[in-house]
Amino acid sequence: MKLRFFAILVLTFFIQLGYAQNDTTYDEMLQSHYRGTVPLMQPEDLYKRMLNGETIHLLDTRESREYKVSALKGATHVGFLFFSSSKVETVDKDDLVVVYCTIGARSETVGEKLLKNGFSNVYNLYGGIIYWKNQGYPVYHNGKKTDDVHVYSKKWGEWLHDGKPRY
Repeated sequence: MKLRFFAILVLTFFIQLGYAQNDTTYDEMLQSHYRGTVPLMQPEDLYKRMLNGETIHLLDTRESREYKVSALKGATHVGFLFFSSSKVETVDKDDLVVVYCTIGARSETVGEKLLKNGFSNVYNLYGGIIYWKNQGYPVYHNGKKTDDVHVYSKKWGEWLHDGKPRY
């Protein structure tokens, strides 16, 4: 009888531990990684602007291996570790620029660099490519829609609910 009680107690503890770890929402997790230095653009707003044919410079700030899995349509890969403003020297500094990465932390850093270099209309895609895909918007590989999304790590892959995580 004591063994059964102990087993139930242990099981209850682990179930509650699991729930406690899952109580953090994606929004809360993002807020813990954002510094608020670059204005955010919601995926819905970006998608509407894309459909309206607005001139948008989408800059993918992930690393090459991530970009090769999938990207937003029309995005230019600029990377993160070796990002240089020379990669955007042909972009008018008043044009709309939207940076993105997996969740929006690395892209915020690149967005900061762009703002410091005189770009005036820079936004960070809220939630990155994970949130974009979870909202039902398409990603592409070699010009074709795909469900594959490079999610940087298994930790971040847990947040992808509408796609196939790749590492």
